[in-house]
Amino acid sequence: METLKPILSQHPFFKDLQPEYLELVTGCASNVRFDADSYMFHEGEEAGHFYLLRTGNVALEIATPDRGPMVIQTLGEGELIGWSWLVPPYTWHFDARVTELVRAIALDATCLRKKCEADHHLGYELLKRLTVMMEQRLAATRLQLLDVYGTNA
Repeated sequence: METLKPILSQHPFFKDLQPEYLELVTGCASNVRFDADSYMFHEGEEAGHFYLLRTGNVALEIATPDRGPMVIQTLGEGELIGWSWLVPPYTWHFDARVTELVRAIALDATCLRKKCEADHHLGYELLKRLTVMMEQRLAATRLQLLDVYGTNA
């Protein structure tokens, strides 16, 4: 039986993950696809998965009262979408609009949280990797906000 393990092992997020952890993570993975002009999820919805993008692009958006949806970042092949699955209350904090056909690996959040609780070393390894991604996203958002609002110093 063919699994997603070879694909996960090549994704930048899981690159060099210990084989036993990769095996555990693979049990939570499935292939998904989203058509252009659809949404992967909306702000406030349950964050039941996180996604490893294989192809396509996704615009992360926040709603602004005076400007409508504002793109805070566009993500593509090799990137990861979502850390809300790890932080209670496990709800999305933005919308993810598909701008071109996306093929991705979805990782079931409940499955993964259970495996992280059972093996804290796995949980710590995933948390370290997610923290790097969070820092990059926060830096990109900061730059986006500076571009939108400028500096009035």
